[in-house]
Amino acid sequence: MNMAPQTGMQTAFHRTELAIILSLYGRMVAAGEWRDYGISCLKDHAVFSIFRRTAEHPLYRIEKHPKLRNRQGMYSVVAMDGQTLKRGHDLKAVLRVLERKLIRAVKD
Repeated sequence: MNMAPQTGMQTAFHRTELAIILSLYGRMVAAGEWRDYGISCLKDHAVFSIFRRTAEHPLYRIEKHPKLRNRQGMYSVVAMDGQTLKRGHDLKAVLRVLERKLIRAVKD
């Protein structure tokens, strides 16, 4: 786990975390739901932002807050309006809230 020590280093997603996120991202791109993403590595958290089109506000943000690891969980999915859709300790479980949208997109 990449935690930001007090030395001013950044928090980032580990390659195993990115593999899980990019797997979902690829399926949503194939379904035509998402088109672009951005990654921000900040001092206290990391953010994977998902866009429907380039140059707009992100539809969703997948956030990693290592300081919340022992509380409600360090992973969360936040909607465009700022509402936290899901929070937890297991990244795959947290991302299921977005996979439900994939099932609806393929179903249509």
